[in-house]
Amino acid sequence: MRGTLLYLLLSLFATGLASAETVRLTNGEWPPYLGEQLPHNGVVSRIITEAFALQGITVEWEFYPWARALQMAQRGTRNGTAAWLFSREREVIFFISDSLIESGHHLFHRKNYSFDWQQFSDLHGHRFAGTRGYEYGEAFQQAEAQGQLRVNRVTSDETGFRQLLAGRVDLFPIDKVVGFDMLYQNFTAAERAQLSFHPKPLRSEHLHLLMSRAVPGNAELMARFNQGLAQLRESGKISQYLLDIQQPLSLSP
Repeated sequence: MRGTLLYLLLSLFATGLASAETVRLTNGEWPPYLGEQLPHNGVVSRIITEAFALQGITVEWEFYPWARALQMAQRGTRNGTAAWLFSREREVIFFISDSLIESGHHLFHRKNYSFDWQQFSDLHGHRFAGTRGYEYGEAFQQAEAQGQLRVNRVTSDETGFRQLLAGRVDLFPIDKVVGFDMLYQNFTAAERAQLSFHPKPLRSEHLHLLMSRAVPGNAELMARFNQGLAQLRESGKISQYLLDIQQPLSLSP
């Protein structure tokens, strides 16, 4: 009897340790970076999973619409969420990781549309598509709100590209890698051949893992994650993973 009781206690203790070494994170759909059906759940999910694994921590991913994914992490019903831009408002609610990757939004346009820009005022007078709920930088948001930019907000990035091809808008901002992936997944070679992008990014910002300050132990988990992330970056794997998703996705400017 004593042996059985000891075994049960040890089993419960081991189970407690195992659960303490698992983090539950919310995620959303943003191929090729993030996606439930993508290999490794997307390259950013892979980076997060492997960085935690280097610290002996297992990740359980749950995929939701973006607003719900953020809300669940904010309330502390999950450890955290990936992947998001830094903001002072988020820093109050979350521990924010070191940079996962840099996301560069570029302005796509038709090749037969003569376009160049060096400063923000050069963008006035052009017709834009913009995806609903997306932000394209403080200057863009302010100019849109003040009516200085004509922005047709659409329901999806694919619709933005469709409007661009149809000539209903002149410019469409999107993360370059995400844009390439969408064009190759959802558009024909003839359609892709009509498009180009400006080499100057509209915005370039880093994406981060957010860990809720409402969850006990998250401060330590974030510190360990950042250590694992540094190890993974030093190994060269992050650069290789990012290169792997970009090699087949080329579009001549």
